Amino acid sequence: MKRGELKAAIIFKLIQEIISKYNFKNMVSHLCKVAEVSRSGYYRYIESSKNRDVREQRDLQLKEAILKAFNHRGYKKGSRSIKMVLENEFNLIVNRKCIQKIMRKYNIKCPIRKANPYRRMMKATKEHTVVPNLLNRNFKQEVVGKVLLTDITYLPYGASCMAYLSTIKDASTNEILSYNLSNRLTLEIATKTIGKLIIQHKNLLHKDAFIHSDQGVHYTSPKFQKLLKEYNLGQSMSRRGNCWDNAPQESFFGHMKDEIDSKGFSTFEELQLLIDDYMEYYNNFRYQWGLKKLTPIQYRNQLLSA
Repeated sequence: MKRGELKAAIIFKLIQEIISKYNFKNMVSHLCKVAEVSRSGYYRYIESSKNRDVREQRDLQLKEAILKAFNHRGYKKGSRSIKMVLENEFNLIVNRKCIQKIMRKYNIKCPIRKANPYRRMMKATKEHTVVPNLLNRNFKQEVVGKVLLTDITYLPYGASCMAYLSTIKDASTNEILSYNLSNRLTLEIATKTIGKLIIQHKNLLHKDAFIHSDQGVHYTSPKFQKLLKEYNLGQSMSRRGNCWDNAPQESFFGHMKDEIDSKGFSTFEELQLLIDDYMEYYNNFRYQWGLKKLTPIQYRNQLLSA
């Protein structure tokens, strides 16, 4: 606002307060003349003031709806997720730019992606085998249970404790098919994840299903590779040091760590409950822009019924 406009606005506000306080409704012309401002300018100010009040009231109502979506089921969200939750859970269609404006206005901050803290484990010994990259970043093949991405991430908790989470993600639907939380970074964390996958989703797996991972020591292990063969699962690996070859899996860990606070839990059992709850939320209630604004389970069912 320019200096002259600001001065006029202050004068108009003073006139409005005098008229309101002393009920001098018939003295608008006189007060404007004394203050050396136009009467038409005063009425424009009053009209714009009413419009501001209406906009402010509307923004406050939107803020309440956005906050409900923002905290829906206990996990904070960005503008895209908020838009999808408003549409799917509250039957309310709001423009995403409008959501972003309200979030900025009322300082509603969405989770910010943090740098991936995953540290590469020790180098594989000579008997460990690296297999070719069959996937070549062709993640979205729209085939349920075929491209299965896996990785392990670190989850600090308590004062100085560390847990490790292994997951298997369907690249086409983004559904987490299997996961295993452990307080030890042994080979068993990866083999147990495969075992849970077979127990829980054997009938969902495609005949050409394969596991895609990085070249970590767990996945180059002869025991792990033998287990995959026993379950008729193929195997594919990212190129050495190339995180983009397994980007959707890395992305899942990044979003998860934005939305949960593992450090806030003092015991492994509490952390396990948190992870169980988050996986339930992610698969069934976390709408995703890239899945036609559906949840992973909804999108999987849509692909199967096509």
